[in-house]
Amino acid sequence: MQNQQTPATAPATDPGFKLPGQESGKAAPVTTVTPAPAQTGGTLEVAPAAAPVAADTSTRDLAVGGTAFLILLLIFFFVRSAYVHHLVVRRVAPSSAGSAGWMMFVGLCFISAAAVLALVNASKFLTFAVTGPLVAVGLIALVATLFVGRR
Repeated sequence: MQNQQTPATAPATDPGFKLPGQESGKAAPVTTVTPAPAQTGGTLEVAPAAAPVAADTSTRDLAVGGTAFLILLLIFFFVRSAYVHHLVVRRVAPSSAGSAGWMMFVGLCFISAAAVLALVNASKFLTFAVTGPLVAVGLIALVATLFVGRR
């Protein structure tokens, strides 16, 4: 049984747009492509997937991420104050307690910056060159918080 196809004809009216080099009176010839018959026993080759292209981040995503980061900074500031008060009550020197509080604030800020950037655009910002230093500085500051707060 053969597959019969009817040739497509060009419309008689103007479609409303023209391709470059197309004359106004003639319509472009329409060609039909018939698929090749399926080969049995053949292998299908698939091109390897290319590395993902960093998508362009919209300004709305950046605004939402920036707002979330500012809210986190405000929360971390109050957490810092509570931590400093807790250390002073435990009879840690106020200067050491203040330093430990600021180190905790910096550590939390760097880690949350890495998290917010990863959520805004993972394909662009979730790389070792961007996320690695942010997380490393954040963890170093949090560990320093524990040592400074013990004095």
